[in-house]
Amino acid sequence: MKTKLILIIGILFCIQINAQESISLSLEQAIDYALKNSYATINASRDIDAAKLKKWETTTMGLPQISATIDYQNWIKQQVSLIPAEFFGGNVGEFAEVSFGTKHNMNATATLNQLIFDGSYLVGLQSAKVYLKISENAQEKTELSIREAVINAYGNVLLSEESVLILEKNIATLEKNLLETTQIYKNGLAEEESVEQLQITLASVKSQLSKTKNLKSIAYKMLNITLGIEINTAVSLSDSLNKLAKENLDLGLLSSDFTFENHIDYKIAKNNETANELFVKLEQSKALPTLSSFVNFGYAGFGEDFDFTKKDQKWFDSSLLGVSLNIPIFSSFARSSRTQQAKIELEKAKTNLTETEQKLKLQLETAKTNYNFSIEELETSKQNLALAERIENKQQIKFFEGISTSFELTEAQRQLYSMQQNYLQAMFSIIANKATLDNALNTPINN
Repeated sequence: MKTKLILIIGILFCIQINAQESISLSLEQAIDYALKNSYATINASRDIDAAKLKKWETTTMGLPQISATIDYQNWIKQQVSLIPAEFFGGNVGEFAEVSFGTKHNMNATATLNQLIFDGSYLVGLQSAKVYLKISENAQEKTELSIREAVINAYGNVLLSEESVLILEKNIATLEKNLLETTQIYKNGLAEEESVEQLQITLASVKSQLSKTKNLKSIAYKMLNITLGIEINTAVSLSDSLNKLAKENLDLGLLSSDFTFENHIDYKIAKNNETANELFVKLEQSKALPTLSSFVNFGYAGFGEDFDFTKKDQKWFDSSLLGVSLNIPIFSSFARSSRTQQAKIELEKAKTNLTETEQKLKLQLETAKTNYNFSIEELETSKQNLALAERIENKQQIKFFEGISTSFELTEAQRQLYSMQQNYLQAMFSIIANKATLDNALNTPINN
């Protein structure tokens, strides 16, 4: 009894683990999940954290800096200096050997440094703000890319799932046809070629099913990577391909427009231009003088023995106040050369900004064209599928009534299978092209 109880508990525990490892997601839930947990999102957030720290690091350069040093010297053998002996009453021309100082010396100093003026520092503060803005723009760009990637990955899984279902249904129909045709052949009412033709078609569809199942497994793993979870985690999708295709039909998008200055790609290019403007200012600021000050406090102790830890050790204090003014005068035109290089980079950034503006306009037109085509293609493929189903159904009736050949039935079946895949692909294209158009319009994530 005890063994059975342990076994039941173990089974329930395993069921609970499997339940925890399985995730059911709609498309919107998948997007939200990826925006919080995908690898790219995590690193984009880290980049912003690093940019904030970099901004503070730059700010601290203009704040007071305190440093301290402790130096200890032990003259194992003290240095000897030669002094004319006549200073001590000796003979002229002779030298006396003298050692200065004590065997043990210790110095402790603390220094306060304060930057008063530095043009490079002022530009650096501006650059740190721009660097933070660039990181924030990069995060926004990452989120938009993640949204599109999740939509495509989610759609690919649904496409493979629907393909598997259709292929399994086709195989069931072909197996039934093959069985009936085989019986008719055995009764001498059909040719062997008809049986063989159906066998070829059945084998081809089974092969396609095996391939599609493998692709489905890869599609699930690709979705997991996009979401930021372990690739073997079981994920079930609550949305269907047909439902998403209907939800993504929005003809109003074809007449929508946008202000390219608000597009994230334009913002990134604009920030790059600003960064290069600051780089020019930085090189120009290096020709300005820099002014700084310092205050130094120190204590020194001396002795023939190491008595620095004793209370009666005598310490001598000192203090120093200083101001330093550094004036660049002539650099053999090195500063001028660096400034001109920075100006060239700025002109390139301006050209890139103009190019980005034109590319965004083209990108929007292309996205609208593809989206419009996918809407038209969906309706066309739907009509063609209905026609192909009727044709295949008629050919089956004719074939089993003996008024058409197996070749005609096979052609009708192949046409049907092709139209089925076209229809599935058309639904997927609606979803994928809508995601591309959203990015081209710079549609916010929360819309």
